[in-house]
Amino acid sequence: MNARPRLIVIGGDAAGMSAASQARRLRGPEELDILAFERGRHTSYSACGIPYLVAKTVSSAEDLVARDPETFRRDHAVDVRTGTEVVGVDLDRRTVTARGPGGEETEERFDDLVFATGAVPVRPPLPGIDARGVFGVQTLADGIAVRSYVDEERPSCAVVVGGGYIGLEMAEAFVERGLRVRLVEAAAEPMGTLDPDMGALVRTALTGMGVEVHMGEPATALRTEGGRVRAVATEKGEYPADIVVLGLGVRPNSALARAAGLEIGPTGGIAVDARMRTSAEGVWAAGDCVESFHRISRRPVSIALGTHANKQGRVAGTNIGGGYARFGGVLGTAISKVCGLEVARTGLNEAEARAAGFAFETETLASTTRAGYYPGAATVTTKILAERRTRRLLGAQIVGWENAGKRIDTLAAALWGGMTVEDLAGLDLGYAPPFSPVWDPVQITARKLAERM
Repeated sequence: MNARPRLIVIGGDAAGMSAASQARRLRGPEELDILAFERGRHTSYSACGIPYLVAKTVSSAEDLVARDPETFRRDHAVDVRTGTEVVGVDLDRRTVTARGPGGEETEERFDDLVFATGAVPVRPPLPGIDARGVFGVQTLADGIAVRSYVDEERPSCAVVVGGGYIGLEMAEAFVERGLRVRLVEAAAEPMGTLDPDMGALVRTALTGMGVEVHMGEPATALRTEGGRVRAVATEKGEYPADIVVLGLGVRPNSALARAAGLEIGPTGGIAVDARMRTSAEGVWAAGDCVESFHRISRRPVSIALGTHANKQGRVAGTNIGGGYARFGGVLGTAISKVCGLEVARTGLNEAEARAAGFAFETETLASTTRAGYYPGAATVTTKILAERRTRRLLGAQIVGWENAGKRIDTLAAALWGGMTVEDLAGLDLGYAPPFSPVWDPVQITARKLAERM
């Protein structure tokens, strides 16, 4: 008797377990065996919640776990093996080699294989980078380690190296914990996914919250004493640090796929089609390890976001399970909060639009989140980019206070649908004084851009 078909999943977080769960919904345990390898000890957790775990806004790590390994084993008939890393893939023999917690190696066969290996943090070879008290924040285990260090070591001053989303959110977490916080960033402004004029608004807000901001200062070394970090050095100064978090971005974790012979795209991510198929038959990939199709630039991009990972995993699982699904591409829509300031973006910024060959116009407008006379009205700045010839929207950014950031979803929907600035200005949006002025800031910005164009 032939063995049942087997699906092996490499990676137990968003993309991998979404693929496993969806394949299981379509094909029962009697039709398909599913085996998932996860080198950590957690599955299906919210990495986006890690800064809030460190800040103690979230009380425990378990609150961030959607489904633990035992739940997958018991309720979904998925054989999850934690603490186990896949170290080799043989596409010809259809096998993977996995190394368990004790160093023992086993070989397992597969009929379908999903790479969901995620991303790895950028960790430059700086002197002292391996000292005690220096952390990257990529996995739930990393978040637990940072929180434990703050709880047990009681640091008084923190330096965050890198001013992207995770860097700013970790800066907020340390502010919440009562530390003195410095942010060191190589670029002229924080949030490199924003245009510099919008990033400047973020820098001003950070300074107002008590974060000491050092722009245009790449870290050159980490000073240590007795094996512990004591300061971060740049070309312009040296800043005391009892704890350091590296927020320098991530890159696709595609080394295993490359070694197996899969096609790797120009971004360094695994090349996949819209159904999440790789260059090898029966081998799929999803999440931060793949490159995606950008709907505006029409180019491959590598963007590490949980929203993409969950959708891509579901698409892969649907196709593996016998259904049909396609992933529609990405806009890079993202939102973050830093001590009350909401920062969001979608589509292309100016540098990205220029690199993609667009001729474009922009409009930036400061308005209020509510009717000006209504209590609690706060400032929101909206920026919109549109193609000069077609007037089609290319991208948007929002920086503002409470009730500002989620307006990015209106702009993302407009970009997804290929709207022009006139289309956006004429949308029938909801209005009441507690929620917006009678003309929403998004529509005012679009209208002014349309008039100027």
